[in-house]
Amino acid sequence: MEYMNTIEPITMEQFLPSVIRFKMDGWRVVQICAARLPEQYELSYSFAKEYDMRTLRLTVNQDQPVSSITQVYPCAFIQENEVAELFGVNIESMENDYQHRLYRIDQDMPFKEKG
Repeated sequence: MEYMNTIEPITMEQFLPSVIRFKMDGWRVVQICAARLPEQYELSYSFAKEYDMRTLRLTVNQDQPVSSITQVYPCAFIQENEVAELFGVNIESMENDYQHRLYRIDQDMPFKEKG
């Protein structure tokens, strides 16, 4: 048996409709990851169903707001708080927003590009 493991670049316009489609088709969110690019973020949202995994890859400008997926996947609140607190990603309308108090760290947004 062959399993699917894909990374799919998407636009902001495709983001929420894709997340909703995954939920409706029975996929579970398994991770949200942020990486720095010059003046941008690369956000990876991975979803699994049985042994298949699909990752939506979203590239956003440093201060560009990103819609929270917690209204669709309530369990995403921890990972969204993490990328907001550690990287400075602007996550909008997050359920259970810890307001940058998820971790006890000495530096605000330690992985945000300093300018």
